[in-house]
Amino acid sequence: MTLNEIRQLILPDIEATDQLILDRLSSDVVLINQIGHYIINNGGKRLRPLMVLLSARACGYQGQHHLIMAAVIEFIHTSTLLHDDVVDESDTRRGKQTANEVWGNAASVLVGDFLYSRSFEMMVEPGLMRIMQVMSEATNVIAEGEVLQLLNCHDANTDEQRYMEVIHRKTAKLFEAAAQMGPVLSQQTELEKPLADYGRHLGAAFQLIDDVLDYTASADELGKSIGDDLAEGKPTLPLIYAMQKGNAEQKQIVKRAIESEGILLLKEVTEIIQHTGAIDFTRQRAEYEVEKAKKALEPLTDSSYKSALTALADLAINRSH
Repeated sequence: MTLNEIRQLILPDIEATDQLILDRLSSDVVLINQIGHYIINNGGKRLRPLMVLLSARACGYQGQHHLIMAAVIEFIHTSTLLHDDVVDESDTRRGKQTANEVWGNAASVLVGDFLYSRSFEMMVEPGLMRIMQVMSEATNVIAEGEVLQLLNCHDANTDEQRYMEVIHRKTAKLFEAAAQMGPVLSQQTELEKPLADYGRHLGAAFQLIDDVLDYTASADELGKSIGDDLAEGKPTLPLIYAMQKGNAEQKQIVKRAIESEGILLLKEVTEIIQHTGAIDFTRQRAEYEVEKAKKALEPLTDSSYKSALTALADLAINRSH
């Protein structure tokens, strides 16, 4: 199944969620509307809300609250993007100027706060304490992941274990919460762990492929500058592996790039990454995570929605942006 075929399967749900996102973005503060619409309509794949909708349908959920939770997940994701771009001093995202580049850091942070608080306002509506438990824990873990990533920046001693910890907290946790919403809403407690596992492994794979694309995609495909992670001093898995497998001179170049020289050494670092097999290693690690994600779906009853969740896992690694 292609992404378009997956979307067609639940098109009414997607359209209803999109409308709900627009409705709940509304504020009588004009700048909130401007920035909110700018980033929400900025061409994202919306995988996380898609996972909420598919998970709910795969669990046989018949209500309407999955639409609210899909919008909630998208708002939380969007708020983290706004904050990330300020922290990383990014000027482009998905091929367009970032909100902080257009309106400034203060406005971006505050609108991120609005989206975050609006999401908590909305997640009360289904009236399930379990939703609050899952989502409050998820947002807390994501915040911890952001701080851990900050601590790892420009630290060439970051190892694979520390890096995977950042991935699981910063990226995979929201995927996990999104997938978990199906069993939470349908109150099928026994399916919570399998779906959470699915989301966590898929999220890890998604981030690992992002790491690969940062050194292999074109800027047009990626929607941001190539080597952005290197410019920000982020020791991602390709860099960590290249340092492990490179010779003394190669290790020193990668170390200098992470610690201070960043994008100035992009050409040399990219060559070292290719030479040491770091891209293949990272891709294999992502494929391992995807297999774990698909295996986690086994307790689900067979349906077109389960098949779509399986296909979504494969699409997470077979992409160019």
